[in-house]
Amino acid sequence: MKAVAFIGHKGAGKTAFLRALIPVLTTRGYRVGTAKHVGPEVEPDLPGKDTYFHRKAGADRVLLYSERHAALFWDHVKAPVEEYIDRYFSDLDLVLLEGFKDSGFPKIEIWRGGEPLAGRIPVLAVVTDKAPPLPDSVPILPRDPELVADFLEANLLGPD
Repeated sequence: MKAVAFIGHKGAGKTAFLRALIPVLTTRGYRVGTAKHVGPEVEPDLPGKDTYFHRKAGADRVLLYSERHAALFWDHVKAPVEEYIDRYFSDLDLVLLEGFKDSGFPKIEIWRGGEPLAGRIPVLAVVTDKAPPLPDSVPILPRDPELVADFLEANLLGPD
């Protein structure tokens, strides 16, 4: 399993780009998972629902399950995301992370404007349709999911 974090400023289009990239990768035969970084104030469970009450009552893990969907909730204290990616996504080919700019995962920046993160944070490439002020060694890729999938295949998904 490989993982890559798509980073960028708020409003840069990370979610929209990943929504376009995922079907390209799955059409090419890859099993893809995603993880999104949110602030600690975001409650992933629905307050007032049974699963929320179970968790707040002290359950270590709560599984919400139906014949079509499942969600697992748990609280943790600063456990590294890498631990969860390894544990829950190891059977996939690729995990696309949205955010996690401080993680140890390789990163691709989605850039629309403002000061680029590339140059301050090591990135594999920057995805943009503009001309950002970047260090010379950083590849620029157009906002084309097919071309970004090609880049991922050549630079991340190739033979180990």
